[in-house]
Amino acid sequence: MPSHHTGAPSGTPAVTPLDRLDLGALRRTVTSGVSADLRWRRAHLGALRRLVVEHEAELLDALVADVGKPRLEARLTETYVSVEEIDQLLAHLEEWTAPRQVSLPLMLRPGSAHVELQPKGVVLVIGPWNYPLNLLVSPVAGALAAGNTVVLKPSEHAPRLAALVGRLVPLYFPADVAQVVTGGVEETTAVLEHRFDHIFFTGSDRVGRIVMRAAAEHLTPVTLELGGKSPTFVDDSVDLAVAARRIVWGKFTNAGQTCVAPDHVLVTRPARDRLLTELAAAVHEFFGDDPRTSPDLGRIVDAGQHARLVELLRSAGGTVVVGGQHDAGDRYLAPTVLADVDPEAPIMQEEIFGPVLPVLTVADHDEAIGMITSRAHPLALYVFSEQDDVRAAFALGTTSGGMAYGATVVHFGVTQLPFGGVGASGMGSYHGRASVEELSHHRSVLDKPLGPDTLRVLYPPFDGLKGRVVGAATAPGRPRRPAVLLREGLAALRGIVRRG
Repeated sequence: MPSHHTGAPSGTPAVTPLDRLDLGALRRTVTSGVSADLRWRRAHLGALRRLVVEHEAELLDALVADVGKPRLEARLTETYVSVEEIDQLLAHLEEWTAPRQVSLPLMLRPGSAHVELQPKGVVLVIGPWNYPLNLLVSPVAGALAAGNTVVLKPSEHAPRLAALVGRLVPLYFPADVAQVVTGGVEETTAVLEHRFDHIFFTGSDRVGRIVMRAAAEHLTPVTLELGGKSPTFVDDSVDLAVAARRIVWGKFTNAGQTCVAPDHVLVTRPARDRLLTELAAAVHEFFGDDPRTSPDLGRIVDAGQHARLVELLRSAGGTVVVGGQHDAGDRYLAPTVLADVDPEAPIMQEEIFGPVLPVLTVADHDEAIGMITSRAHPLALYVFSEQDDVRAAFALGTTSGGMAYGATVVHFGVTQLPFGGVGASGMGSYHGRASVEELSHHRSVLDKPLGPDTLRVLYPPFDGLKGRVVGAATAPGRPRRPAVLLREGLAALRGIVRRG
């Protein structure tokens, strides 16, 4: 079995250039049937786990340098959750990959039927820059658990992490199980010209469309984990201090560069002033008098993103409740809360993806729902209300990838909950069992014995006795319970005998 000591021949390059990308070797591993064995899957999931655990310090160094994450935050949101995901897959692999028996209609008995999960083949995983380890490792773990081989494409916007992944993967995996391709737009475009059996992409909706167009050339299925403007609703039925802390934590983790971060808040008028006060207090509690000096506040990933966010802040209008300071040289943008932002301002037209939180006042939950449904379906929706009718209104009146009551972001970490978007926020889902099912082919299997040949009832000609029995048993609108069908068939036979 592969390990970090054996698994790649001596001299194997750290990164597979496109001209050395060997999809044939990866595909032969699957078509040979070896990856169907759960022992193969467990071995490679274990190798992936060891890669993360044994090199955590190096991985954290790269994450801190590339994205500007605080080290402990990087452990919590990158290495820890990656290992947790692998452990869940290992613990439930046999259960989640087992064939699922289904019942047969009366006319097809005796016999049996089941659905079996088969490996799809070679899976391309394209990772993002905001969580460049976790959002690469987690889908790779799902692909391996489903018996696939993988090509990893880490984000070029996290260059240290990408180079490290490129160096480590060949130490833990042979080239017929996993290969790494690094580079930027040119390399990603070129790799997408190849035929894969599934593509898993996390990133922006703009690039997601490019990936989907490329996949369409080969009729390749895709999982797209995108984003959007995830709204948060707050009314005065909740403890506003607790709500504010949970919103501030979810928004400003990773400096707001999280696909499921609260993008903006819709608050009812009775709760508005108190919520703004509590949001400012939570920012002060978490990051101190000068957030720039806080060891717990991250930085913006690069100069381009920093400039984009500063321009959004400049053109937002409204009132700065807290924050607003920025420094391009340090890629610093203070945790910022804005009140009374114009709904038509640029900051309300695109995903913010940074530490700026607009707060808009609404008359009630119905107005909030109207604003939410007027936009593309969000990746996440957060509702802070203790009123059952308000919660029910959001549940029935909105569509989103996920929804959480009384919390933000943390639903992403529940491995038993499928995670994914809907519409513009993505397609497909993963985590835990959902990963195995998403990255497997669901094959339907029927086993019908040749004797006795009960299918004779379906063969023509349908005259005489056979026609009457089949006609009685298949009349539209009749109950389909076996006992009822049997009674109807016997009644038809008795009628035929009496008229005989």
